[in-house]
Parts: sequence; structure tokens; C-alpha cells
Amino acid sequence: MPDTSTDLQRQLAGLPKVDLHRHLEGSLRLETMLELVKSEGLDLPQEEAALRTLVQVQSHDPHTSANFLAKFGYVRKFFTSPEVIQRVTKEAIADAAAENVGYLELHFTPVALAEAGGFQLTDVVDWVVEAASVAKLEYGLQLGLIASVNRQEAVGLAEKVTQNAIDQMDRGIVGLSLAGDEAGSPTEPFEPVFAAAQEAGLGITIHAGEWNGAEKVRHALEKMGATRIGHGVRVIEDPEVVAMARDRRAVFEVCLTSNVQSGVVPSISAHPLPQMVQAGLQVTLNTDDPGISDICLSTEYALAVEELGFSTVSLTGFILTAVQASFLPQREKAALESDLIAALMPPT
Repeated sequence: MPDTSTDLQRQLAGLPKVDLHRHLEGSLRLETMLELVKSEGLDLPQEEAALRTLVQVQSHDPHTSANFLAKFGYVRKFFTSPEVIQRVTKEAIADAAAENVGYLELHFTPVALAEAGGFQLTDVVDWVVEAASVAKLEYGLQLGLIASVNRQEAVGLAEKVTQNAIDQMDRGIVGLSLAGDEAGSPTEPFEPVFAAAQEAGLGITIHAGEWNGAEKVRHALEKMGATRIGHGVRVIEDPEVVAMARDRRAVFEVCLTSNVQSGVVPSISAHPLPQMVQAGLQVTLNTDDPGISDICLSTEYALAVEELGFSTVSLTGFILTAVQASFLPQREKAALESDLIAALMPPT
């Protein structure tokens, strides 16, 4: 009998994909980090197994937000120079292309990158934009950059990031994101910042309904101008918010493995993705932090099929929803959608 698992993996690897929610800082290759530990003289383990325990979620790790976020504390030690920032940006894009991702929205956090090496915000944004511009041509995929701010950061810094993003809209920055631990920091102070970004034409996506409940999704939709919600799986806890999100056709950037590893849900089999779909919500599948989670987008697709009972036809729907929800200009979005429909649903 054929190995259906292998057959499925081969089929999924060949699918053209869209990833709307992938963080640069969570996408570093382990081999690159090992090399940089030595070449940059970083105070981190030089042995692969020891380093892996610090920068990737392990099977024995507690599934908590604290453990998941702690990985970033180690990963950010690697951003020691413009060359490193540009290298890992290019590698993140190369890895997406190798997964057959035809369109990627890569989130990056200028404040965290700047603080890691004592750099200027404007310089960090320039380095990422320049590297991304080269890499998307070299690896043959379409790309949008999303500047991300954390709830834990000062609003003044968020204002600077937003202005930098607006200034670089003609060079590939398409959106602004609010991330960070929603349970520990308020969102309300950032409302004027995101209003300005939306007015300037940036797409808005807000991490909400991940470690806090559906009320955070409501706030993101009503007060932050969000058309997309990062994660958002706890929306299902409140039927009124579900109805609001459905009526507004808000799109949810679901990240299965990340939701388990960060303690949002207890297991893949308990993930509310099927309930979200049944409730008529618009959903997409994404990686979040493939380096930290040690996954690729095909892994997430396979989990949806094997653990949650979705068909490969359903995956096609998720992919096309992601195209429609992208922050690409309308003409580019229409062209990408046409190409993907031709690839995903060839004439018989």
C-alpha cells in the first residue's frame, strides 16, 4: 500500500502557498545561528543541541506564553550588525520560496532589531527593506513587509516606527502590526498611531484573541482599524464577536503549531479552527515563527488535514482567502489571485 503520509507531504509541498503571518525574528536558521555564535563571539552555546534548547521550542518545554516568548530573548542576540540583519532577512525569504510560498508578508520589529545592536530605527528599516528587495527578485516570490510594534514598547517608539513605515510604502512596506503579550499590556494607547497608519494607506493587522479573550478581537476591529487579526482563535468564545467578525469579513491569521506551543490551545486536535470555519469566519493558515517552532508551512497544512480533518480542497480555500486578504495593491492582488487559481485549480 502507498505511504499516504508521504503522498500527502509531497502533494502539500507542491502547493503554491501564501503566508501572511511570519516574523523575521522567529525565522532564523539554526545553522546560521550556530555559525554566528562562533563568528560573532556570542555568549551562547556552540553545540547544536544546547543552542537548540534555547532558541527552539522543545517537546519537553512547558506550553506557555512565557516559554515561547523567552526564545526571542536569545534569538535577538544574533542581530549584531547590518550584515547579519540583511543576511537573515534574505534567508527567511529564501526559505519561504523553497516552501513554494508565492506571496509572503514578512513581519519585522524595528525597535527590537535596533535595540539588539544599538542601531537607529531608520537604519534598521532601510536594511530590511533593501535586503528584501534583492531577495524577492532573486528567489522569485512576491513580498510585502509589515512593520510590527509591541504593546510593551512606548507609544512614542510606535509613532516613529509608523512614520518610518509610511515613508517606505513605495519600497515594499504594506502594513503595520501590533504584537506582543496582549495579557500584560493595554492596546488603547496605540489607537491614534494605528489610525494614522490606516489613513496613510497601510494595512492593519492586530495580534488579538491569542492569550486574551474575544474582547481583544472586538477592540481590534472596532478601535484599531484591523481588517486582519493575528491568531484570534479565542474569538470563538463570544458569539457576538464572532458575528461581528463574520459581518466585517475580518480575516484571521491562524498559526496552528504556535498556538499549541505558546499555550493558547492544549493540542492540535483541540484547536478551534474547525469551529471558526463552521461559524463562517474567514481564516488563513500561516507559520508565525518557523525557526522557533521548527516547522514550515507544509507542516501546518498537513496538521490541518491529518489532525483536524480538512480536505486539500479546503486548503485551496485558505490560500485564496489569504490572497484576497493580502495588503498588496489591488492590481497586484488580482494578478496573483489569477495565477494561483490557475495553479491550484487547473482545467480538467
